[in-house]
Amino acid sequence: MLIAANTFTMSFIRIWVHCMWTTKDRLPYLRHQVRQDVILHIRENARLKGIYIDHINGYHEHLHALISLGGKQNTSDVMQQIKGESSYWINKNKLTRLKFEWQDDFYSVSIGMSQIDNLREYIRNQVQHHQKVSFQEELEKIIREYKLGNIVD
Repeated sequence: MLIAANTFTMSFIRIWVHCMWTTKDRLPYLRHQVRQDVILHIRENARLKGIYIDHINGYHEHLHALISLGGKQNTSDVMQQIKGESSYWINKNKLTRLKFEWQDDFYSVSIGMSQIDNLREYIRNQVQHHQKVSFQEELEKIIREYKLGNIVD
């Protein structure tokens, strides 16, 4: 398909990012139904804020998301919106016995189109993945794989 240079009336943007964030002190608050409720809420809240989450899943103490950033979005603002609002919602709805907080930090890397399908599968299979691999092992692998060596946990 050819598009004439003078027919552009809008920007075309596709910036994929893989984000991962943890509960404060990696406490295992996100077990079973709590995790599912939080994920559903994050999806709906993100949709209302114009944040496109392609895939989201996680395990007891962390979540992964594949996010497509819009032209006026940046990773830091998107993560602040997701984490801030969801922790407020979790506490308001008393999903945990103690006050819920996300860790201040998060991990984020850009993802190429050729990596999307593998990442979607990886995110979908977090529960099975963590039956074999601890979060610490996963984190160390991500730091090595994406060359995030200067990040201190």
